[in-house]
Amino acid sequence: MMEGKIMFENMSFETLQSYWWIIISLLGSILVFLMFVQGGQTLIYAIGKNEEERKMLINSLGRKWEFTFTTLVTFGGAFFASFPLFYSTSFGGAYWVWMAILFPFIIQAVSYEFRSKPNNFLGHKTYEWFLIINGLLGTILIGVAVSTFFTGSEFSVSKVSLTHLNDPAISRWEGPAHGLEAILNWRNVALGLAVFFLARVLGSLYFMNTIADETIIDRSKKQLLINAVPFLLFFLSYIVALMLYPGFALDPDTGTISMKPYKYFYNLIQMPVVLAMFLAGVVTVLLGIAISLFAGVKNAPKGIWLTGPGTILTVLSLFLLAGFNNTSYYPSTYNLQSSLTIHNSSSSYYTLTVMSYVSLLVPFVIAYIWYAWKSINNKKIDASEMQTEEHTY
Repeated sequence: MMEGKIMFENMSFETLQSYWWIIISLLGSILVFLMFVQGGQTLIYAIGKNEEERKMLINSLGRKWEFTFTTLVTFGGAFFASFPLFYSTSFGGAYWVWMAILFPFIIQAVSYEFRSKPNNFLGHKTYEWFLIINGLLGTILIGVAVSTFFTGSEFSVSKVSLTHLNDPAISRWEGPAHGLEAILNWRNVALGLAVFFLARVLGSLYFMNTIADETIIDRSKKQLLINAVPFLLFFLSYIVALMLYPGFALDPDTGTISMKPYKYFYNLIQMPVVLAMFLAGVVTVLLGIAISLFAGVKNAPKGIWLTGPGTILTVLSLFLLAGFNNTSYYPSTYNLQSSLTIHNSSSSYYTLTVMSYVSLLVPFVIAYIWYAWKSINNKKIDASEMQTEEHTY
């Protein structure tokens, strides 16, 4: 721990800002992977044709849903602590879109808690539809929100407002829809739909990996193909547009923001490590899908162990494209100079240094999640377990 203390105290302010953007990016990419829970929830009627099959599907997801919820909360908390100006600008201004995201996660928690309770007056189907709503809105709206890191939002920032005793708000949302206007941008919607279909792809792969039922595996494989095609179409259309559209560039000498043609394409080329991560991620995602579609019965369930890490690598590289190489990670379309960068929106040097000590625990947390995951998945779910297990969702 002493070595970690010395290491962080010797870091420059800019290095600490970059370090915490990597942490934020990693949490965001893990969150997108864990949304296989949301994707699986939207498939419970497409794959489960009777109560017994739906019970297996929901219990398979119920063993993992808290991972997604916890990662979402951790992602938001880490963003608040490391880049508080983003948190106050986005969560304080675009509150309608964030409320629209958080509400489905609330009803998800309620559904897993009460779906199988005795004397459930709402009935199983009501809570099952709550899970579907969470899977639909949660994935699409998170994708839309992340896309605004590249397309921008309608806000202004004025730090001098802190001196105004009657109205000390630093940031203001300048649009009347308070974040919901993001759904009017086709690029945002394209990424939202790409995340939605990716979550369904991951959900299908997860069912194939955790449920010992040939009928469910066959239907999951069918849903994998059905959802892989639109995922690829929406994802590729978004990436092509991202490479061709102008981006929000920071002049490191003056601190001014300007529009630069092909900014994100140049980011990808000028950061070869990120380019390698992106290509490796995309190839691994496709390889995992191909294995589950075309490999034999023995290897088909292994696809998620390729598509999952591939998803994390791909999303991580996109976050790094948004924040590194003198780029505004949260651009303002209302006033370019209000755009947020990792340099003008971070916490103080002292705060980032102290928080970095806590980040040393991250590998242990990941190791615990891995251990808990493996322990839960030691035995695949089958129909007999649903009848003998005392606690089911």
